[in-house]
Order: sequence, then C-alpha cells, then structure tokens
Amino acid sequence: MTETSGKSASGETAATVFRPRKSSWKYIGPGIVVAATGVGAGDLVATLIAGSSFGYTLLWAAVIGCLVKISLAEAAGRWHLSTGRTLFDGWASLGRWTTYFFVVYVVVWGFVYGAAAMSSSALPLQALFPGVMDLEWWGIACGLVGLVFVWFNKYEVFEKVMTVLVGVMFLVTVYLAIRVTPNLPDAFAGLLPVLPDEKDSVLNTLGLIGGVGGTITLAAYGYWVNAKGWTDTGWMKVMRLDNRVAYVTTGIFVIAMLFVGAELLHSAQVAIASGDKGLLQLSDLLAAEYGTATAKFFLIGFFATSFTSLIGVWHGVSLMFADFVAHYRGGPARGEEVASGRRDKSWAFRAYLLWLTFPPIVLLFQGQPFRLVILYGVLGAAFLPFLALTLLRLLNSSRTPREWRNGLLSNAMLVIAGVLFLILCAKQVWDQPWSEFF
Repeated sequence: MTETSGKSASGETAATVFRPRKSSWKYIGPGIVVAATGVGAGDLVATLIAGSSFGYTLLWAAVIGCLVKISLAEAAGRWHLSTGRTLFDGWASLGRWTTYFFVVYVVVWGFVYGAAAMSSSALPLQALFPGVMDLEWWGIACGLVGLVFVWFNKYEVFEKVMTVLVGVMFLVTVYLAIRVTPNLPDAFAGLLPVLPDEKDSVLNTLGLIGGVGGTITLAAYGYWVNAKGWTDTGWMKVMRLDNRVAYVTTGIFVIAMLFVGAELLHSAQVAIASGDKGLLQLSDLLAAEYGTATAKFFLIGFFATSFTSLIGVWHGVSLMFADFVAHYRGGPARGEEVASGRRDKSWAFRAYLLWLTFPPIVLLFQGQPFRLVILYGVLGAAFLPFLALTLLRLLNSSRTPREWRNGLLSNAMLVIAGVLFLILCAKQVWDQPWSEFF
C-alpha cells in the first residue's frame, strides 16, 4: 500500500490514497444504477419519436448524447474521488447562489417529479392488469413500494435490485430491436452527422442529444460511487470503467428504441403521442403487428424502465438532499460520510423520501398546477447547464488536486455540454406560456 499526503483546498491533510485497483467488471455497480435511473419512459418516447420522424438519420445524435453524458458523470465521479468531498460541498464553495438554486430545484422539481414518476410506473401496470385499480391508485402503490424499499434497504440491496431491473430493460429493448428487423445499412449510414431536411431540425437534434440518459442523476452518480465504498483515487480507473458501462448500456437502450421507431413507426408513417402514453400506443401497435405476448413483454420492460427511475431518484436525490442538510448544519460533507451509510439513514434522507412520495399524491388526483409545471420545466432544463458549468469551474481550480484536474478533452466535452444545455434551457424558457403564468 502506498500513501501520499498533501494539503487540500481547505487546508486539511489529503485523504490517504490507496494502491489503484484494477478496472475489473466485478466492481461494476453505480454505473448500472445511473443508467437505469437516467433512462426513463420519457427518454424512450423521445427516441421513438425521433426514429418515427427521421428514421435512422439522427442515430449519430443519440451516440453523441451518450458521450456528452459520459463526460458529465465522469467529472462528477472524479470530483468525489480526487477531493474526498461531495459535490454539494464543491457547489457551496462557489457561493451561496448554488445553495439557493439547489434548494428551489429539489423542492419544486421533487414535488412534480414524484407525481410524474408514480404515474409513469402506474401506466404499464394498469395496462397489464386492466380493471384491477384506477391509475391514481396504481401510482400511489408504486410510490409507497418505492418509499418502503429505499427506506429499509442499504445501497448494496438497492444496487442488486436495480441490476435485475436493468437486465429486464435490456432484454426487452434488444428483443424489440431485433424483432422489427432493422435495416443495418441505413443504421450505419445514420452514424454520419447529417441533419434532417426539415424545419427546426437543429433544435430537434440538440434535443435528442441532450435527452439521452438523465439530469440530476448525473450529479447523483458521485454519491452512488461513494455509497459503493469508493472514496479515494485508488478507485479512479474502476469508476471510469463503470461510467463507460453506464453509457454503453444507455446507448443500447436508446439505439434499440430508435430502431423500433424507424422500422415500426417511420415506415408506416404512424405518429405517437409525446410523454408516457406514447409507450401505451406502441404497446397497441406491437400487439397488432406481433401479437399479445410481445406487447405484454414490452409493458413489463416499460414498467422496469419507469420504476427504476422512480427508486433511483428516491435514493440518489435523497442522498444529495441529506448531504445538503449535513453541510448546512456544519457537518462534514465528505465521501466517507456517504460510504458509511450515515447519509441514507439520516432524518434528512427520510424526510426527502417522504416529500417525494406523499405531497405529489395530491397531484395524481387534482392534475398538475399550471404554474408549478412551468417552474418544474424551467428548473429541470436549467440543471444540466448548472452541472456542466460548475464542474468546469471546480475541476479547473485549486479545489481539485493538480493531478486530477481537467485535461483538454474533459474541458472540451464540458464546454460542449454547457453550451448545448444552455441552448436547450433557453428554448425551454422561451417556449413556456409566460403570459398565462402571471
């Protein structure tokens, strides 16, 4: 075992750095969790619509989207491992404005997302078991199951369950992609960066790139890395392999659904609705084309996709909230605190779990308040540029040990991510009906 010592940005002695672990498949875990959480029903629908509208033309954009998210998740993981500090601790060092943004974000976003996640998980269950319960009660059941599961289980159990559900997602999406018999020459041609010859094709392309694989879950990746027990730079190679596995997996999901959209929808000129209900329409189309068994198999995959996003957010964002509260109360915001399990057994972790579960139930029955939905959309769009630009600042400063600061490639990818998400955020803000807001 080798040790190095030095001073951190805060003046404390740096954590012991252990002998680097070999990047081995047996350690893979947080990457599977972030892939499962980041790919929700909305991502699959967006990819289906891209395939139905443009065929294979935007396949290259889906691949670039995965590369952009790899850079963001790697940067978050590298911050946690190289400094021993959590991401919120890094944000807090940039000024109070980051705290204000984070608090407003997790309160408003969590309230609306809780209802959306429960509803998304309920839709395939209602379709699989028609007449058993109304959609709202299926949603409440999913929320309560997610609450109990995350409340009483440690990270190790959480990761294993997520891995099983990812396996279901993988089998379903790959099976569908093979079942529709993709046109492989056209698919390979779609890897060439060509824009569709249609109105708003640039914004549609940017939207597909930006929509691949998660928002706040990219920030949660560093917390899951720590929860796995990885707290020092000896795990850096392992983390990078794990992160690549995450976005290769994400890429397979997205490309498979683009194949389905291109072959099943584009060739027949069939349009589906945006949002989760588009997947129910796809289920009906699959039943008509390939039989009821294929449609039910798809609905099982639809549920796995939605429910992994639910429990992933219930766990990951609650960890981040617990870390914020600990930092606010003057406690240590360090990776060891997350690895020890103190965060996911804290009252703040459980309080945010309750916030994600019970207040959103009101929205299931009453509909989502108009103004709250607008704020939710804007805050959600603003989070990724916030993440990209703050990581750019943190990983190019003395807050990060020199050896682990950004290189040219990392900086280029974070700049591209920041610019891309700023454009998408501006479009989201512009598209909101602000005249009706006031």
